[in-house]
Amino acid sequence: MRTKVLMVCLGNICRSPLAEGILKSKLDEATFHVDSAGTASYHIGKKPDNRSISIAKRYGIDISQQRCRQFTYKDFSDFDLIFAMDRSNYENIIALANNKNEIAKVNLLLHKSDSTNKEVPDPYYGGDDGFEEVFHLIDSACNIIAKDLMHK
Repeated sequence: MRTKVLMVCLGNICRSPLAEGILKSKLDEATFHVDSAGTASYHIGKKPDNRSISIAKRYGIDISQQRCRQFTYKDFSDFDLIFAMDRSNYENIIALANNKNEIAKVNLLLHKSDSTNKEVPDPYYGGDDGFEEVFHLIDSACNIIAKDLMHK
């Protein structure tokens, strides 16, 4: 049985598609399934932001085929681990949970990082530098997550 991991941000066009692509690049597809979603419905069915696609491509990761979807209650039963990019989305996710087991599946993506700020900033309204910074924050976190998952 494959371990299923879900990455979640607000609109599912910047951070969570990057997190999905980055983590997928570090794990064996036969053993792990990685997906992403947004807590808001703004961009359902759309591809990720071109700046996310571009920064991922620069590092050899293709996220251009991903399509945005909204997080739903069903994701608690479909996924083993759910990672939120920031506290606001974390709160939105756990507000849909019905029990402690569902809440236990949810964590901040940067919960094990050395960063003092445990939130991945939303680069949407900034320039390309923000996407570069976000890529590296997510990449570092995904290194830790991948290592943890492969040693379970």
